[in-house]
Amino acid sequence: MNAVPVVAYFAGDPSRTYQLVQWLEVLEVLDDVHRVCLVLRDPEAAELVAARTRLRVVTAPTLADLSAVYAELDAKVVLYCNNSVQNFDSLLDSRRLHVHVNHGESDKQSMASNNAKAYDRVFVAGEAAVQRYVAELLELDARRLVRIGRPQLDLRRTPLLEPSERSTVLYAPTWEGDAAYNDYTSVDVMGPAIVRAVLAVPGVRLVYKPHPKVVTSRTPAVAAAHREVLDVVAEAAGREPGAGHTAVVEGDILAVMPVCDAIVTDVSSVGLDWLYLHTDKPIVLTDRHEDDDRLRQHVPLSRCSDVVRPGEVDGLSELLRDRLQHDEHRLARTAMRHHYFDDLHVGDSTVRFLGAVSELVALRDRLLGEAGGAITA
Repeated sequence: MNAVPVVAYFAGDPSRTYQLVQWLEVLEVLDDVHRVCLVLRDPEAAELVAARTRLRVVTAPTLADLSAVYAELDAKVVLYCNNSVQNFDSLLDSRRLHVHVNHGESDKQSMASNNAKAYDRVFVAGEAAVQRYVAELLELDARRLVRIGRPQLDLRRTPLLEPSERSTVLYAPTWEGDAAYNDYTSVDVMGPAIVRAVLAVPGVRLVYKPHPKVVTSRTPAVAAAHREVLDVVAEAAGREPGAGHTAVVEGDILAVMPVCDAIVTDVSSVGLDWLYLHTDKPIVLTDRHEDDDRLRQHVPLSRCSDVVRPGEVDGLSELLRDRLQHDEHRLARTAMRHHYFDDLHVGDSTVRFLGAVSELVALRDRLLGEAGGAITA
């Protein structure tokens, strides 16, 4: 096994591989600059990921396996795309620089975790993320935060759907999270009602693209509501075969967005990706908690979006009809895009990411004193 400068470490099970998959194309670009190896702990997850990339994939199920792999690879930088508790097995290795890159930019409470303090650097999208970390975490060294934008959004994707003469409204809910504090999904509390409201807008095509973990959810209320949404979409498609109503339960949501004219989504990375890529198109944000103050304070995106709550879905049809004709939040979204992503244009994030990793590769060599192999003071 040849040495490589960069390892992307992933300790999730197969249901969480979407977190790493969204980084694969970016890591392949990085591989052209610094060779990259993917190190996974779960053999089934490794098999799924290996089928999606040309990068080398190594499986290290046990801590002893991981230590042996790291000794052979001798990586300089290790990247992490989630906060798995097994990340700490990798963090035991003090001869690498450890970088948290996460798997999206969002205003979810979990985005500012104390786990960030364990890493040498935390790559973030922009000013909003910096403010989130500084506000939420005590004694955080903000110098560890590196603003790189969202490299995934620089990639060109082949659209999954054909354009339509109709206005296309995308309903893209998130999942329910691992704990109540991080539950932002609209699926169980208003998902079917949202879909029916969108379908009631004259001349509209509905596209339903749920988070991958909505599709596999074991939470009864979420699973039942998801099935109901699928039934409603299928019924509408059968009633209006030419309308193009559809559910897309697999594939990259970024490849769905280009043919859409408006989005209804939850607090998640999806709304911010839309803000970056489609700043000129309306956003309707859901608020399952019905807490205006909380939303306005912790979710800046809500200040340039319309908001729909469980008791207000009846008005969504009229709201969407109006926004598709008169988009009054467009200028506010332009300003908010700057807040989340600085002044980055498509392509700039990849440049920042490659530069930040290269700096850390060089820094690790200086810190170890490659000539002598010892850590210097």
